Amino acid sequence: MADEVVQPLDLPALIEEALKNNHDLLAAETKWKAATYRIGQAESLPDPMIMIGYQNEGWDKYTYGKMEGAQWMYSVSQMFPFPGKRGIKGEMAAQDAGSSEAMYQAQKLKTIAAVKELYYDLFLAYKNIDVVRDKTALFTRIEESALARYASGMAPQQEVLMAQAERYMLLERETMLKQRVQSLQIMLNSTAGRDPNTPLGRPTEAVTTPFSTSLEELQAAALERSPEIQSRERMIGAAEARVGMANREYYPDINVAASVFKRTGEFEDMWSLTATFNIPLYYGAKKQAVLEAREQSTGARHELEAARIMVASGVKDNYVMLKTAENLMQLYQQGLIPKTSQDVESALTGYRAGKIEAITVVSRLKALLDYENLYWAQFTEREKAIARIEALTGTESQESGDRSQE
Repeated sequence: MADEVVQPLDLPALIEEALKNNHDLLAAETKWKAATYRIGQAESLPDPMIMIGYQNEGWDKYTYGKMEGAQWMYSVSQMFPFPGKRGIKGEMAAQDAGSSEAMYQAQKLKTIAAVKELYYDLFLAYKNIDVVRDKTALFTRIEESALARYASGMAPQQEVLMAQAERYMLLERETMLKQRVQSLQIMLNSTAGRDPNTPLGRPTEAVTTPFSTSLEELQAAALERSPEIQSRERMIGAAEARVGMANREYYPDINVAASVFKRTGEFEDMWSLTATFNIPLYYGAKKQAVLEAREQSTGARHELEAARIMVASGVKDNYVMLKTAENLMQLYQQGLIPKTSQDVESALTGYRAGKIEAITVVSRLKALLDYENLYWAQFTEREKAIARIEALTGTESQESGDRSQE
């Protein structure tokens, strides 16, 4: 298998690679950077206008220098928005950029969580293969005992066939687990921005992530630091700025123009300075724009409240999963697995002595197999729940050096 020829898979290194190469994350980063470039554009003045023209007097001939009204005209003009409009446009762009930045941070945390979840799923698949191989050896012992008893006339052939069938079923399960390993490797490569065919090693041995934060502390941290919530807050800021901009449209802009009229001969040059104002005449349409902006602001506030509820609910849901997994891990590790292991050894001894039927040994061994697999499944669910909580609360995982060996 791949773990026999490839270096062990290190989670921190894999996360670092995903943060550099994940295409969804890179796309979110470019959207954020692009949004920052709109701020200066929104705050700038419109381009000035230059006019060059000629005015002739009469239709029959070119009269420049001969007639008083014949002249070349040169003009430059600049439109100045009503005071406050440029600042509001800049605020709108800045809030949109802030929202894009928060969405980038949210995508970053989601990418980390996705890598961790796939990593632990891959770890579980390998661990299940280990458990299956270990229990296959025990079923081989049952098969050998059944063959010995059958040869001595102490057991029917059915017991031999049952032991062999159970061993073959484990081989079937191992084959299916190997296929799952390959599928998870493809998904993990994709999340890390790698070619799907890149070989991946086996995840390093399991460590338990320390976790002692209370639910109340987690939910408070989520409401304060969640990028999803911060993005919605910036959206509210942008919506409120749009309301201010819609109200500013009731006021006119001004266009200032300076002109020079060139004449020759006895005719002196002339100049002019003009100011042109637009008339905000259509109040009905402008009122509709204000109402639209207000509705958008109200909608943004509802989206913020929905995001807060979603984040708080997600934190609680994963916290419950985490605590449930911890309780089940303790139950399996300290109760069911040791007790069932003792039962299996006792049953094997009893079967060899002819005191216990083969089906009893098989059922106890299958129970041990299930309990060990369930233990590792709950270990994986706990780690995945922590990864999702970190994404929801806007925090990153502790370094592996801060973790305690299980």
